[in-house]
Amino acid sequence: MKNAKFLFAFALCFMITSFRPSLFAQRDKTKVFLITLDGLRWQELFTGVDSVLAHSKSFTSNPKQLERFMNHTTVQEKRASLMPFVWNRVTKMGAIYGNRHFKNKVNLTNKMWFSYPGYNEILTGKADDEHITSNAKINNRNITVLEEYQRIAKRKYASGAFASWDVFPFIINKERSGVYVNAGFDSAYNEPLSREEKLLNDLQRQVPSPWSSVRLDGFTHQYAKAFIKKNHPDLVYIAYGETDDFAHDGDYEAYIKATHNTDALLKELWELTQVDEFYRDQTVFIVTTDHGRGTVPIESWKSHGASVKGADQTWILVYGFGIKPQGELQEEGQYYANQIAPTIRKIMALESKDVAQGYGKALDVQLNRVIQQ
Repeated sequence: MKNAKFLFAFALCFMITSFRPSLFAQRDKTKVFLITLDGLRWQELFTGVDSVLAHSKSFTSNPKQLERFMNHTTVQEKRASLMPFVWNRVTKMGAIYGNRHFKNKVNLTNKMWFSYPGYNEILTGKADDEHITSNAKINNRNITVLEEYQRIAKRKYASGAFASWDVFPFIINKERSGVYVNAGFDSAYNEPLSREEKLLNDLQRQVPSPWSSVRLDGFTHQYAKAFIKKNHPDLVYIAYGETDDFAHDGDYEAYIKATHNTDALLKELWELTQVDEFYRDQTVFIVTTDHGRGTVPIESWKSHGASVKGADQTWILVYGFGIKPQGELQEEGQYYANQIAPTIRKIMALESKDVAQGYGKALDVQLNRVIQQ
């Protein structure tokens, strides 16, 4: 009888590890969620709603809709009402770079100051002004950190990318990379589809987007969540787009509401990782933007590009497992978007790139210990 019990227990353990090898094998590795908020200005992040834009008849049809974000005594209260998760939670578990009022600066190194070049710089750690000069749907010749990780991983869905803009399959080079990419108006295709993914596919066909090349962020967010729960990728990239598109439309009210909503999406993703054993206490979040926007003249807040002053000014949030809780950095410092991919490489024990070749240096955000096991 004892031998029978032993054999049964052994067989059960064998079955469990056979059916769930990826979860057991990956359990002790640090995971990374990289998230971008397209074109969100550092001004709104660090100081809250711009009262001039909020009361401009040209950009806000109903200022009363934004009063709840402005009826505060201090800048700290204003920004916390706009992005409560960032300013009430992230400050306690990470570092926030880019408040230029303290001369703490984050800039692009590419000279284009618009989306494709910005995302290439974030995802590869190096600007490519020679080859990436437009937002055209051309496959990226450069290899992103998502592709680097997927190449060495021992499972199909080790990385995944979800984006509202339909150019991302080309930025990540979906054809070459082997990375699962769901972007623009793509349906979920990682068969067998879950109930959630089937519903999302139906809804996406039925709900029109205001834009021809960008879907609403709610779809991007829900597709990402469904994939994460089902496949447990180690490296996740989510690119929200509404902040940039509403800004291009000149709709400051919608831009602010999208900013507030995306803060709630960040909170939801964080809480998802804290109830999932695969991610809990071993996931780092890096949040940033692909470019800035103008400030003077006031109309330039709608725009970006090399001719728009301030469009190279960005910001970075880093928080989660093993990250030193520094809060908002208030000392003078200069950081760059090309430091994001090197930071991911360092966290995930990928091969580093030569700074002499134009790649950035990893941010000094980790506690003094070995993160990757």
